[in-house]
Order: sequence, then C-alpha cells, then structure tokens
Amino acid sequence: MIIIKSDKEIGIMRESGKVTGFILEELQGVIKPGISTMDISDFVEGVIIRNGMIPSFKGYRGYPAAACVSVNNEVVHGIPSRKRLLTEGDIVSVDVGCTYRGYVSDAARTYAVGEIDEEADRLIKVTEESFFKGLEFCSAGNRLSDISNAIQTHVERAGFSAVRDYVGHGIGRSMHEEPQIPNYGNPGRGPRLAKGMTLAIEPMINQGCYDVEVELDNWTAVTADGKLSAHYENTVVITDGEPELLTL
Repeated sequence: MIIIKSDKEIGIMRESGKVTGFILEELQGVIKPGISTMDISDFVEGVIIRNGMIPSFKGYRGYPAAACVSVNNEVVHGIPSRKRLLTEGDIVSVDVGCTYRGYVSDAARTYAVGEIDEEADRLIKVTEESFFKGLEFCSAGNRLSDISNAIQTHVERAGFSAVRDYVGHGIGRSMHEEPQIPNYGNPGRGPRLAKGMTLAIEPMINQGCYDVEVELDNWTAVTADGKLSAHYENTVVITDGEPELLTL
C-alpha cells in the first residue's frame, strides 16, 4: 500500500531532509585523498546527532554505520572502515538517511576524490542528469514507470547501464515503503502518482553491465565486471504542481 502523507508529515520530513541535504553538500569539502571511509561516516553521524536527529541507517537490519560509503566498483551499501583509505582518482558514493520525529529522509551523491579521469567524471554527471530526467515525470497523474523509463533511456544513450537488483522506494515513517521505483522499464505502467506521495528516487548507474554481486559481508554490492558505479538520490514529494526535493 502506498502511504499518502499529510502536509504536517511532509513538514517533518522537510526538516529531516534539510539536514540530509546539508550533509551531502558539506561532504564536498570533507572528501579528499587520505581520509578513511569511516571518517566520512563519523562526519555524517556527528552532524545528524548535533541537529537532534537519528542516523537512520545505523542498526537498520543490522547495518553497522551511519552512512553507506561505496568506493569505485562498489554500487551500494559499502560498509565504512578505518582501514579503507581514499586515494587520488577514486570515486565514492555516500548514502545518508536521517530520522526526525519518526520520519526518514534519504539521499545519496557520488564524489570525485581529487582528480579523476574523464570517463569517471562523465559517469557521475550522467547519473545525476538521469535523476533529473526522471524528475520531469514526477507529476500527479503520471505513471510510476514513466520515471523509470526516463532514467534508463538517458543512461543507456550515454553508454552506461541502470542497475536492476536495487531500486528506489517510497519513504516516510519507514525507510522503505511502497512503491518500489526501478531505474529501468517501459513507460505507462504502475500506479499513478498522486499528491502526497514521498519517494526516494535513486539512479544507481554502472559504467559497464548492470549485473551486481554481493560480497561476503552480505552488504556491499559490487559491479560484476569490476567497472565503476555511481549513485544519485533525493527524497521527492509529489505535489499538485512541480515536485519538491526535500534533500537538495
């Protein structure tokens, strides 16, 4: 069942989203060669707690950290480590969830670590662009799969692929609510979008094939061919007019 949110509920999610968006903006100045992936998670957790909120990911289904930090060929759910140091030329995806008064916001970005090569930079840019291509269809009355198709079309035209094993999702009092939002598929399918829907739309885009594998930690998903992956996500509210981005 898709849960429609009231104006009051969206107001609470808006406060959570501000903190999530602030964190992702600040990480541009934090991420650099030589820091560990745990340093990133520690920064995220500190900002959330100082704002009187709760790190949504920490303890969720046993996940051990405040942020998912995925490097290079890691698609999603990378577990931070003091031993994993970022180096010049890496790309790193950071996924952040923040809970305020029982409501969750969720967003992600992929960052360059120092100077990166041209193709890695293009992957990051196309992934972000694909989110906004999907956003163009986030209007009441459109079908859910119109978002999915717009994302897939954009990334495949650029020579990349949309991950199929992981999808976006509804969000609210729970991290994952209905509906699921694939980043691929034919248009004109699925439920119609309606005012008050809150969606975490998150293209996960691979440089090579879309297949992924899960490592022995049972969390970290990596590209099956070892090529790079990028991630871009925001929490979005469907309105009577233009969609509202809570985490930008």
